[in-house]
Amino acid sequence: MLQTDKKWMIASQSPRRKEIFGMLELPFEIVVSNMEEGGRQADESVENYVMRLAQGKAEAVAENHRDKVVIGADTIVSLQGKLLPKPKTKEEAAFYLRLLSGRTHDVMTGVAISYEGQTHRFYERTIVHFHALDEAMIRAYVETGDSLDKAGAYGIQTLGALCVAKIEGDYHNVVGLPLTRLVRELRALQLITIGDVHAYT
Repeated sequence: MLQTDKKWMIASQSPRRKEIFGMLELPFEIVVSNMEEGGRQADESVENYVMRLAQGKAEAVAENHRDKVVIGADTIVSLQGKLLPKPKTKEEAAFYLRLLSGRTHDVMTGVAISYEGQTHRFYERTIVHFHALDEAMIRAYVETGDSLDKAGAYGIQTLGALCVAKIEGDYHNVVGLPLTRLVRELRALQLITIGDVHAYT
């Protein structure tokens, strides 16, 4: 369905982003960026912060792969402007889930597309509503270990889905890569095209 004459590279070690981008059925390579993420600046918006991280990842890899289109991404969870990164311990994961319980938060993914010395970036926001979580649910989920490698201490594509009441926006954005928006941006940049579609007769 999608056509391209470009070579593709994903600047991420996330198996979830690998799986999502793989849905496009375009050959691609994975190269992990060694960029130091650093913290959010005092006057920096959440949107600019997540796009800056994505841009840093993409450009760090693109520097040595000028012949490829490099895609970098970073996903954050934000509760009323407070960032909830990947928890370092089970105790911190449980603390995050208590904060999110019964409340609404934002999941934002910044995406950067680097090619031929240029970088185009954007972000996508999804609003996530959590159920009120009792302590038994929080402790049981944290004990699975699933929350430790995920921003906000939950994965919507795994058992963390039991915490989620509903979402407003792109599901894949919460997982880690807003695929629909990405394809729209790539088409606008003329990096991919839609192939011929033959009607059924």
